[in-house]
Amino acid sequence: MSSSEQVQRNWFEEVMVPCYSPMDMIPVRGEGSKLWDQNDQEYIDFAGGIAVSCLGHCHPIMVEALTEQANKLWHLSNVMTNEPALRLAKKLTEVSFAEKVFFANSGAEANEAALKLARRWAVDVHGEDKSEIIAFNQGFHGRTFFTVTVGGQASYSDGFGPKPGNIKHIPYNDIEALKATISDKTCAIMIEPLQGEGGVISPDPDFLQAVRDLCDQHQALLIFDEVQTGNGRTGDFYAYQGLGVTPDILTTAKSLGGGFPIGAMLTTTTLAQHMKVGVHGSTYGGNPLACAVAEAVVNFIQQDEVLAGVKQREQWLKQGLSTLNDKHHIFSDIRGKGLLIGAELNEKWQGRSRDILVAAGAHGLLLLVAGANVVRFTPSLVITQQEIEQGLEKLDQAISSLIK
Repeated sequence: MSSSEQVQRNWFEEVMVPCYSPMDMIPVRGEGSKLWDQNDQEYIDFAGGIAVSCLGHCHPIMVEALTEQANKLWHLSNVMTNEPALRLAKKLTEVSFAEKVFFANSGAEANEAALKLARRWAVDVHGEDKSEIIAFNQGFHGRTFFTVTVGGQASYSDGFGPKPGNIKHIPYNDIEALKATISDKTCAIMIEPLQGEGGVISPDPDFLQAVRDLCDQHQALLIFDEVQTGNGRTGDFYAYQGLGVTPDILTTAKSLGGGFPIGAMLTTTTLAQHMKVGVHGSTYGGNPLACAVAEAVVNFIQQDEVLAGVKQREQWLKQGLSTLNDKHHIFSDIRGKGLLIGAELNEKWQGRSRDILVAAGAHGLLLLVAGANVVRFTPSLVITQQEIEQGLEKLDQAISSLIK
């Protein structure tokens, strides 16, 4: 095929593995929180590439960082280190509890590293018996076989043969269930400090503190999966900072690179020493292009005014959704923190979150779902007030079309 040949949407069915069901339109360019498809139809983006495009599309600071690095150095492998990786790692230790960083390419890989570190630490320090991992129903930690098994939706890990063992799942926000499950054989608890895929569920105020205390009591590690909540998404640089509970290991990805694939596992010097040379690795982890972009993103987002702006936008969006709900009576709950917001459908609208997503798309608005009953909003952290208003107007039209 020549580069001038028009790309057709039906090529997807011809050449792609059918594990996705993408929208009919194909976006070709974006700016800020707007996208345009092949027919130059405009869309407002409330999805942000699933909480990834934290500075919207083609933000000048990201374009500049990538272009500058693209003319210097692309890839080395971890036989050598590189300047962008060292600068980014240093920055991440400055904005968090962490003292040591491991770079990967995705959230799943960061979580894989976290789980392997926890198991390795337990073997080294406590012996083979301490290998149990506790996680939560409806939790989501990635699609590798280890992370998908730790994730709390069996339907994602069933059907691939024997699963990694010694993993237990309990209900989120249930302190009694945790007390009944944790023991001295527990090596780690993996938890999202706000469940994303599972329906945008916030932790009860005393729940995460109880998790931390029980980990300490049983000498287990606390792993915070901040793949979706990190890098300013909740209005704090990391969600744990707004919750007063510090994990032993934290994972970050999604918005870390603002759209350039990168993930990181953050931890302490004491724990990091168990990842000796040869214990774990990644060909592309710490890639100079990814790290240069992520450094620009982190430097920008960690500014006080940007984080305060996230909290301001949370109010604009929640108020707008509330006004919309007064008109259409569709949501039973509007919840979440920062710009990770979930609107739960009421009894009359059960199971219809996907219908709303499709109708919104037809009206020029990109949304997400978090299960069959929750519409999820994860727009850019610097989305303008005007773009929020335009998006809500399109959502109004989409809901009206479904009511008709």
